[in-house]
Amino acid sequence: MSVRLFNTMTKEKEEFIPLQPGKVKMYVCGPTVYNYIHIGNARPAIVFDTLRRYLLYRGYDVTFVRNITDVDDKLIRAANEEQTTVKELADRYTRAYNEDMASLSVMPPDIQPRVMETIPEIIEFIEGLIAKGFAYESEGDVYFRIGNFKDYGKLSHQPLEDLQAGARIEVNTIKENPLDFALWKSAKPGEITWDSPWGEGRPGWHIECSAMILKFLGKTIDIHAGGSDLVFPHHENEIAQSECLTGQVFARYWLHNAMLNIDNEKMSKSLGNFVLLRDLVGRYGGQIIRFFMLTGHYRSPINFSADLLAQAANGLERIKTAFANAGHRLKTARDEEPNGLADEQAAVIQRLRERFIAEMDDDLNTANAITVLFDSTKEVNLYLRHQNVGYTELNAYRSLLLEIAGVLGLELENKETLLDGEVETLIAERTEARKQRNFARADEIRNELEAKGILLEDTPQGIRWRRK
Repeated sequence: MSVRLFNTMTKEKEEFIPLQPGKVKMYVCGPTVYNYIHIGNARPAIVFDTLRRYLLYRGYDVTFVRNITDVDDKLIRAANEEQTTVKELADRYTRAYNEDMASLSVMPPDIQPRVMETIPEIIEFIEGLIAKGFAYESEGDVYFRIGNFKDYGKLSHQPLEDLQAGARIEVNTIKENPLDFALWKSAKPGEITWDSPWGEGRPGWHIECSAMILKFLGKTIDIHAGGSDLVFPHHENEIAQSECLTGQVFARYWLHNAMLNIDNEKMSKSLGNFVLLRDLVGRYGGQIIRFFMLTGHYRSPINFSADLLAQAANGLERIKTAFANAGHRLKTARDEEPNGLADEQAAVIQRLRERFIAEMDDDLNTANAITVLFDSTKEVNLYLRHQNVGYTELNAYRSLLLEIAGVLGLELENKETLLDGEVETLIAERTEARKQRNFARADEIRNELEAKGILLEDTPQGIRWRRK
């Protein structure tokens, strides 16, 4: 079996073969950090984090880069409105973005470059394009000549002639062609700027990703990913400028996730359905949002609603309950399994694992992979109906649930930890319950503490406790 991915460039599922055997160079477009991100921004983050996790699971050594756009028109406007600097604003919302990613169990990138930290490489990149005739300076701005790149439009599958025919003709333009895009923008009063060979200014949007990829990953990468709204013009322009500079293929596999709708409508502030991610995380929890996002195939539009989120919450709870019940039964499980049962359960577990891999190999089909996770939960519950369960087999079932959930970025174990003061309060409550001969409540508190890694020991000097 091999991983197959749908390549936007070819519009086909292709066997994934990295340029260097066993190693993957992967780049995902990150946020423009002028505000808190909305729920739609969470989809590519979760989808491509899951792809990264799966490639790691399949044995690849993955170098994962996700950028931060910290210089942009939106940032400049927001900083002016808040009467602060662009850097202060960007720093604040970069921290917020990283917090939001952690709440969704999105792994931190190996490298997280920022535009402000990549200015020398961006300038050098632009100079290289000018030297080769693919870019030109005009009144302090620098533009890319799309007419000099014969393959322009190959990712979005829009021929250059069609793009030119549909372009607006700008009056008194300083560009040679209306479709030429900015690599460097000359300084305007009150804007953040850097010195350059063309005067004070700042980078255009598209150039940053190309410069960052060249700096950190090289001339050719294996996977470039992002939302489908980035196919044109952003990713199209990245291809043009990168391949013109290096003369090599920029990215071998292009992956794009479809958009998210709110109650079957496109999310829009004007419609009043604009939802910040952190508000939803505070209401439902990041794990439920992540689980919901993975219930649909990444290339299909997904509809978001309170009802669908509630369904996702119930589904995730069923899985976690089965896992917890299996853990509870481990305490009384037989060390030796009944005759003939071990082989049967081993075969069931192997079939489930193979099904999971087959679904994920098929263009990251997380929707079907979650079906396998539900089927695994069902098998755990069926096995728990046996009067005598084997420790080895029950532990193998729990390991399978953890294995599948881990690849999907789902946490089945309660990682909540108690502070020392909270432990002492519960111990005092347990002591009082025993005095009142409420042994059921006393046992309940002991079990709660044990589930959270706190072991109690009754001694002549009183109750002692320690963490596992």
